[in-house]
Amino acid sequence: MDTDADIEEREPVRLEIARYYDKECLRRQNLTLDEALSLCDGVPGGGITWFNVEGVHDAAVVEAVGQRFNMHPLVIEDVMHTTQRPKVEDYGDHIFVVARTLSYDEIGNEVGVEQVSFVLGANWLVLFQERPGDAFASVRQRMDTAGTRIRQRGADYLLYAFLDAIVDSYFGVLENIGERIEEAEDQLVEQPENEQLKDIHALRKQLLALRRSIWPMRDAVSILQHSVSKLIAKGTDLYLRDVYDHITRLIDTVETHRETVTSLYDMYMSTVTNRLNAIMKVLTIISTIFIPITFVSGVFGMNFEFMPELHHPWGYPAALGLMLAIVAAMLYFFRRQRWI
Repeated sequence: MDTDADIEEREPVRLEIARYYDKECLRRQNLTLDEALSLCDGVPGGGITWFNVEGVHDAAVVEAVGQRFNMHPLVIEDVMHTTQRPKVEDYGDHIFVVARTLSYDEIGNEVGVEQVSFVLGANWLVLFQERPGDAFASVRQRMDTAGTRIRQRGADYLLYAFLDAIVDSYFGVLENIGERIEEAEDQLVEQPENEQLKDIHALRKQLLALRRSIWPMRDAVSILQHSVSKLIAKGTDLYLRDVYDHITRLIDTVETHRETVTSLYDMYMSTVTNRLNAIMKVLTIISTIFIPITFVSGVFGMNFEFMPELHHPWGYPAALGLMLAIVAAMLYFFRRQRWI
């Protein structure tokens, strides 16, 4: 049976290009490789070219795009290896940036992670994505709208806009995880179950994956912010600093959620332990009550021929009464000691 990964491998690579400057913008989708590469020539009047590749499983397409923009061979190699940590590498005439986008599946309560790679040039930006679908609709809208800051600034600002959109999408994922944590906490207070322990472990794994994506992202943005490359214009560092501040807030939120999940685990174990202790307490009390009763019944159950009580007409009721008296006395004693 074919897996989802196999089906995705056979999907064709989707190419999108936008060429714009202050007053005009041309953006086309679903292009063939030849059509897209033919539109990559520089835009007159100092315009910007944005090239989007959705799907990096076709090595021929990635290499053709890389050669068209004179990318370093190591950049092309890293683009196709989608297990990179967020990072920034300066190759002089172009800068390579790796980031990770996050998505949340509300049906399966799972967090999806996708590597996105940016290659920034003097007046162009190439974006490589693993699969179709992204969180960049707002960037495209600003790109298509005349008078926006994107249309008035360089490719470095466009890179900032994409990074900012990625970071903003993190907040939505963390919000969903925060709601799940609150639900798990409420359920633990009401009635702890084994399934809740599985949910807690799943939350811990998801938060760890978020941490691995967000922490290196902050370092990458910091490198861009303090870069001395001529590809990063003066003034763009202010916008990158804003992204850096957002990532710092995200890291604080992730750490808070991790501490909360850890406390949920401790709460679950404490609740289960307390419930077990309560059960053992009841069983111990029952066993303690039956010990003297068992002793009395054992004495009167001995098969000796000469027992004064054996033929007494009130012997059996007296034995039962003695047992009941012992039970009542023990319950009274336990109550006075506040054991029950």
